[in-house]
Amino acid sequence: MVEENYNKKEMLAREVKDIRLTKDMTVKELMAEMDNVGGFSAQHMIDGIKIMEKMKADKESFNFFSFTANIVSTGLRGMMADSVKYFDALMTTCGTVDHDLAKAYGGKYSVGSFEVDDNKLHEMSIYRLGNIFIESKEYGLTVEDYFKEIMADIYKSKDYKKEYSPSELLFEFGKRMKDDSSIIRQAYLHNVPIFCPGIVDGAFGTQLTIFSQDHDFKLNLLKDELKLSDISFDNKKTGALMVGGGISKHHTIWWNQFKGGLDYAVYITTASQYDGGLSGARLTEAVSWGKVKEKARYVTIDGDATIILPIMFSALNLF
Repeated sequence: MVEENYNKKEMLAREVKDIRLTKDMTVKELMAEMDNVGGFSAQHMIDGIKIMEKMKADKESFNFFSFTANIVSTGLRGMMADSVKYFDALMTTCGTVDHDLAKAYGGKYSVGSFEVDDNKLHEMSIYRLGNIFIESKEYGLTVEDYFKEIMADIYKSKDYKKEYSPSELLFEFGKRMKDDSSIIRQAYLHNVPIFCPGIVDGAFGTQLTIFSQDHDFKLNLLKDELKLSDISFDNKKTGALMVGGGISKHHTIWWNQFKGGLDYAVYITTASQYDGGLSGARLTEAVSWGKVKEKARYVTIDGDATIILPIMFSALNLF
């Protein structure tokens, strides 16, 4: 055990306060009332909002929004698209591109249930993503059709380059998409790069592979790595809101270690830390690696992002 210096006065400085609800209370007013609520994960959420406020106000800070694809299958997609303009870069997975394209092309996602016979769903050609139901034709074929339409337009354009990084290619897709609820579209409109280090891990990546077989096309993954390196070394301060773990979280904290770590970090997760996996690792663990600064403002919030994010974004006016 590492010995810690405990200061009794500091430890007792924040008194737990009772919440008082009033009629027609706004989310922002509720969050102000919940300050020092001492309500386990709720207190972490309140602290996360405060960190995000400082991160957003710090004009020296280059801020990432890192998230996994599962939440893009839910109704949070439009809200997330609206928030893109408040960040300097997105970090995500191929599944985000898949879901965003499918929905932008009219793919229908339905409210389902966790408690269902998946054998029956398979017989009915219905995919289950948690408690979201997606008819197979609304996903794979829809992504394929929209990919082909947009990629054909990119290929025949006079500015076609033959070689693209993932962020450059997604910029070109955003330029051609018409759905304003699209994350990719909003990233294009606000010139926010989308970094997707695992871009081949999904339907979009499969379509790229097929396209490359009979077209003069190359995907340069390392070009984006060099961009991330430049961000790390060129910015005095960096911050990140990270939703879920895996490659999107790790790639965010990995590149930030080269500048001494993130200055602001808010992480939302439902994973346990006791299997040693990255998704469950608290941000304190990232401090040991130098991926988050020792004196950074950071918090890990345990909870479901589909509940937490709308509250946080509303309190922060990220719309």
